[in-house]
Amino acid sequence: MSQYLNIKPRAYINILLLLRTVGWLLIIEALFMILPCIVAMLNENESFWPFVCCIGITGVSGLLMTFLRPKSRDMGKREAILLTGFTWVILSMFGMLPFMFYGVHLSVTDAFFETISGFTTTGASVITTLENVPKSILIWRCITQWIGGLGIILFTLAVVPMLNTSGGMQMFNAEVTGITHSKLRPRVSYTAKGLWGVYSCLTLVLIILLSFSEMDFYDALCYALSTMSTGGFSTANGGIHTMNSYYVKVVMIIFMFIGGVNFSLLYNAATGKPKGLLHNTALKVYVISIIVGTLIFSLDIVFSGLVKNFGDVTIDPLFQSVSLLSSTGISEPDFNIWGAVSIVVMIIMMMMGACAGSTSGGAKIDRFVVLFKFLKNEFYKMMHPGAVTTVCLDGKGTSSQVVMKVLAFLFMFIIIIVVGGVILSLMGLELQDGFFYSLQAISNTGLDAVVIGSGNEYATMPDAAKWLLALIMLIGRLEIFTILLVFIPSFWQK
Repeated sequence: MSQYLNIKPRAYINILLLLRTVGWLLIIEALFMILPCIVAMLNENESFWPFVCCIGITGVSGLLMTFLRPKSRDMGKREAILLTGFTWVILSMFGMLPFMFYGVHLSVTDAFFETISGFTTTGASVITTLENVPKSILIWRCITQWIGGLGIILFTLAVVPMLNTSGGMQMFNAEVTGITHSKLRPRVSYTAKGLWGVYSCLTLVLIILLSFSEMDFYDALCYALSTMSTGGFSTANGGIHTMNSYYVKVVMIIFMFIGGVNFSLLYNAATGKPKGLLHNTALKVYVISIIVGTLIFSLDIVFSGLVKNFGDVTIDPLFQSVSLLSSTGISEPDFNIWGAVSIVVMIIMMMMGACAGSTSGGAKIDRFVVLFKFLKNEFYKMMHPGAVTTVCLDGKGTSSQVVMKVLAFLFMFIIIIVVGGVILSLMGLELQDGFFYSLQAISNTGLDAVVIGSGNEYATMPDAAKWLLALIMLIGRLEIFTILLVFIPSFWQK
């Protein structure tokens, strides 16, 4: 974990500081619950009192934690890792309350699964039909995805300036995805504000654009929150496909694509430094991957005899490519009959993901770029043993330590998919479905195995499988090491 600051480790873990910081996070979560509460108030058929109770429980719990006074406000590596990992769990525990108290009345297992799926922007759902689900619950699902898009910790760093001097950089590094991390501004809180500023502005623009379609403002808001976060939650059973609107699809393609771009590049472009967009290797590979995926999907549709209109071989394949690479996970209704080649390409795209530093899931394109350049150098050195090579990324040399971390990450990524798939199969799922669900969970994509023509819905899975998938979702969102370090005995040693 070389990205963390070199601070002398403390002999104990500052639990009071962790709880106090979590308290601020719970207060923020309670404030976000106000919007679905307002939605419930505006709908005659809904009661807002359950949300008032949830706001009260969450807000009061957070407020009580902020009264704690730790002896030290310095946050070390272990505190940052613990806070980052368990914050997502704690916020999901309080965020699941609306699902339990109102509307869908889910069990503890299902409510936690739905919430962690939202916060990790996976988009997997145990709710089988959305027809009778209250609007307040639907928008709360989308809000959880929007909060988790750039990251809960990153949002907290933006609104709680005191964390800038108490381990803010370490929290930033523990949550933000990518190979290496760099601040855009001298103070990490300014970096967080800049990234969230871009994220919020893009969301606002998307709301406006979707409002010009057949959507009302409520649907436009929900779809904007879930699309910008590349989460994929919907407000109707058929999603956007029930509208049969190419305008909506094109708008969502653009913003799903943007959601898969490194937000540091977007921030620099917004502040008058667009050169990074033109010279970023991962972004170029991202665009090429979308083009190649679209062409393959289009050819598979043609050879399968499914062409009915021009959009079937243009907009639909492009939409599916961007949705998969960005890990939004919205699939075309007839995707499972596009052909076997399309299924293979889908699995590859789910595994790849988009750019590091984006809201997308997957292993990230940046890591695959490093992997292939490393392999290229190794083949070259077989022919020229005395050659000295380095992996270059964006025109700069990459240290061997970073390369080794990338290889270790990709190795662990595959191991988790395999182990998760095997365990799921032992829980009663078909073996191929177990591997597929394990892949989509760690990639934060959220597709049902029904998409590949087999499998059952999440709601029919045993509770143990849902808890396992929830853990894999969290591991995928926090990029493996932040979670797995907690299970290493040396982490807890003085």
